[in-house]
Amino acid sequence: MFLNRRVAALGTAAVVVAALVVAARSWADDADGVNADAKHGCASSVPYVSGTGGYATYRIPAVVRTREGTLLAFAEGRLGGRADSGDIDIVLRRSRDGGCTWGPLRVVTAGKGDTRGNPAPVVDPRTGHVVLVTSYNSGAVTEAQILRGEATEEQGRRVFVQRSRDDGLSFSAPSEITSTVKRPGWRWYATGPGHAVALARGEHAGRLVVPANHSAAPPEGSTDTGQEPRYFGAHAIYSDDGGRSWQLGFVDDSYEGVHNANESTAAQLPDGRLYFSSRNQKGTAVGNRLDAYSSDGGATLDQDYDAQHSLDDVPLVQGALLQLTGDQGELVFSAPSVPTDRAAMAIWGSANGGRAFRKVLTLSESKAAYSDLVQPDARTLGVLYETGAETAYEEIEFRRIPLRELWKAPVD
Repeated sequence: MFLNRRVAALGTAAVVVAALVVAARSWADDADGVNADAKHGCASSVPYVSGTGGYATYRIPAVVRTREGTLLAFAEGRLGGRADSGDIDIVLRRSRDGGCTWGPLRVVTAGKGDTRGNPAPVVDPRTGHVVLVTSYNSGAVTEAQILRGEATEEQGRRVFVQRSRDDGLSFSAPSEITSTVKRPGWRWYATGPGHAVALARGEHAGRLVVPANHSAAPPEGSTDTGQEPRYFGAHAIYSDDGGRSWQLGFVDDSYEGVHNANESTAAQLPDGRLYFSSRNQKGTAVGNRLDAYSSDGGATLDQDYDAQHSLDDVPLVQGALLQLTGDQGELVFSAPSVPTDRAAMAIWGSANGGRAFRKVLTLSESKAAYSDLVQPDARTLGVLYETGAETAYEEIEFRRIPLRELWKAPVD
């Protein structure tokens, strides 16, 4: 009561000052990692637990390390339940200690009844700004309706970009880029999910590349509805000016029903090429993983997507890629490792640029689904992944794995 009387007496100017002090404390608390959920020492932490923070479910993790060394863990905060459409926000928690503890949850993009999802963050190497590309659709339509062409352009899948200039503390309002990255006739559209790529070497160094996917409308006269998996395809979008303008890169548009590339992720190899790994959305090819290479920064593919049989243990699910830095700079991949179930999150390594992978570590036998990868430091691999005891969508855990232990682990 004493504080309230003092504020009233101070007048409007003092109230403004008091509010600024509170805001400053909030930012400082965030930077110091309050409201953290740590377990098992610093080996594991849990930034998101479904049913807390005002959200029924958290899904679709994405993580990047900023120029300042901060980890930014993005997710979809789904208010109404587990459904992929509806009232969904993009949320964020920050870690200043390599993923051991996390600051308070913040809303980066509010759905306000609509769907904001598929976060694809990347750090611009020229400025250090965090660029976030996301997807949108009206909360009044479902994915099935969009695939069947029953949604208007305003209701359907659209693409937006945001920027943070202060290490992820705040983001600009979403700016739409749909017209430059989505072809007429495409129905579904999804960025990532998972972190995007900033090219570090080669002719296109500095380019930001976002792996994405789409669905096409059936040809004129077809009796297909558009929901058939054969109409899915991968593509990439890229920016050469730090995310201010965007172009459509390669487009996988074979739609032959054998290799249905969907939910793509990418990494730049030491030789400068981009390696893309995609989910095979119920294609007739054996296995659930596809891959392809690009030698021109994502503008075109060297050849069409093909099956990656060294990942045949992976079920139908998204997976994540990361090209490690340092002496042990292998290409690593994360995904569940039970072919018939979303369970047993595992890590695979490739010493030959993705031509073949070997499983090196299973994190847990628990249920598991989507994931993303980051290097908190030169000696550690970080895995941000969906997991739980009964379902894969109970929490999003962050696991820290010393690289020396990763390569020492027996092959499963």
